[in-house]
Amino acid sequence: MKSMLKMSKRKLKTAVSDIKSVNTTPSIHDFSEAEKNQFRSLLLKWYDEKKRDLPWRKQALNPDINQRAYAVWVSEVMLQQTQVATVINYYNKWMGKWPKLQDLAKANLEEVNELWSGLGYYSRGRRLHEGTKKVVEELGGEMPKTAEDLQKLLPGVGRYTAGAIASIAYNQVTGLVDGNVIRVLCRMRIMGGDSTGQAVQDKLWSHANSVVDPERPGDFNQGMMELGATICTPKSPSCDSCPVKEICLAYSKVEQEKQKSAMKILTNNNNSITDIECLADTCPLCFQQEDMWEPSNGVENYPRKGKKKAPREERTDVCIVCRRRQESKDEYLIVQRPNKGLLAGMWEFPSLLQVEEAQNPTDIILDKSCGASLQTTGKSQHIGEVVHIFSHIHQTYVIQAITIEEGEVTLNTEQPPSRWVSKEDFLECAVSTGMKKVFKAFESPLSPKSSNTKNKKTANKPDDKQRSISCFFKPKVSS
Repeated sequence: MKSMLKMSKRKLKTAVSDIKSVNTTPSIHDFSEAEKNQFRSLLLKWYDEKKRDLPWRKQALNPDINQRAYAVWVSEVMLQQTQVATVINYYNKWMGKWPKLQDLAKANLEEVNELWSGLGYYSRGRRLHEGTKKVVEELGGEMPKTAEDLQKLLPGVGRYTAGAIASIAYNQVTGLVDGNVIRVLCRMRIMGGDSTGQAVQDKLWSHANSVVDPERPGDFNQGMMELGATICTPKSPSCDSCPVKEICLAYSKVEQEKQKSAMKILTNNNNSITDIECLADTCPLCFQQEDMWEPSNGVENYPRKGKKKAPREERTDVCIVCRRRQESKDEYLIVQRPNKGLLAGMWEFPSLLQVEEAQNPTDIILDKSCGASLQTTGKSQHIGEVVHIFSHIHQTYVIQAITIEEGEVTLNTEQPPSRWVSKEDFLECAVSTGMKKVFKAFESPLSPKSSNTKNKKTANKPDDKQRSISCFFKPKVSS
C-alpha cells in the first residue's frame, strides 16, 4: 500500500513538473533574451548607416531639454496619419515661425490653423497649441519629464506620443507603438490576430517596452519606425534588405513555404519540414479560422486589421457669395466655424447640413450659418457636388453660388464671425482642403456660372456638368 502511495506521489510530482514546463515554455510570439540582444544590435547598426536626414532629428539635438522635447513633440504630432514627405515642409515652416514652445503659446488659434491648413486632422494642431499654452501658463515653461507625466498632463498626448518624446528627447527607456512598429513586430513574431484588438495591442506594447535598447532608447525607437517606413512596408516590403530578417518569423515562414513547395515537387513528401506555428490550440495572437494564412501574400499576411466602421454619409449645402467690386478684386463671404468640434476655428463658405434630401435655398443657408440676409432678386446657380472624405465622415458638398453688388447683403454681427476676402486671402487663410475643393469647383470652366463666358454652350447642360465635376474632383482622405 505504501509503495503504491509513493508511486502515486511520484506520478503526481512528475505531472506537476510537466505542467510547469509546458506553462513556462516561451511562446513563438515572444522574443528570447538572445533575440532581443540580436534585434537591438542589428537594428541600431542599420539605423546608424541608413537613417534618413530629417529636420526634426537635427532639432532633437538641441541642448535645451525643453526645446528638444518641443521639437520632437511637433514632429510626432504632424507625422500622425501623414507621410514624411508631406510633413517636412510643414515642419520647417512651423519651426521657422514658432522655434520655441513659448512662441507657439503666444500665437492665436487662427494663426495655427492657417499654418496647418492642408495638413489635415486639424485637431492635432489645436491640441498642440493648447499643450504649449499649458506648459507656459501652468507648468512654468517646463515640459513634463517622463512618458507618464507627458500623457497625463498634456492635451492630445497619448501613449505613443509620450513614449516618443520621452525616449528621443529624454533618453527614457520606454517603448512606443505606432503603425510602423505594429507592422514590424507582428511580422517578426507572426501575430495574425486583429492588430487593433486588446490582446494583440497588449502584446505589442509589452514587446516594445522589453526590446527597446536600454542605452539608446530614442535611436532604437526611431530605428523601428524607420524600418517600418522604408523596408517593412505595407505592400511589397524589401525583405531581402531587412537587417533583422534572420530573426523575423514571418520571413522564415515564407522561406519555409517555398522549401515545402520545392520538396513536394521533388519528393512528394510534405512532412520533411517542421512548420513555424503557435502550439496553443486557441491563441488570440494567431489567425482565427476565418482569417487563415494566405501563402501568396507572404509577410503581407501580417498585421491583420479588424474591419473598419464605414464613415457616415453627410450632405451639406454650401453657398458661395461673390461680391463684385468696381475698382478692386471680387470678394467672397466666409464664416468661422465654432471653436470646438470638427474643423474647429476654421473658415468656410456659408454652409448648412442637409437634414432632408431637399436642398436648402440660398437665403436659408446664409441666415442659419451667419445671420446674413440678401437684398437682391438675383437667383443662385447650382454649381455641382464635391466629395471630401474625413476620417469618419463621407461628406458631399452641394454647391450653390450667387453674385451680388456692394450693399446687397447685410451681416448680423451677433452671429459667428464672418468676413469678405479676395481669392488670394481665401487660399491663404485657415480653410480646409474640402473648402478649397469647393472653390475649385466654383472656378471650374465646367460650372454654370461660366455661362456668360466662352463656355455658354456647355452651361446649358447642367446634368453633363454635374457628372463632369463629380469625375474631376476625387475624394481625398483627411480630417
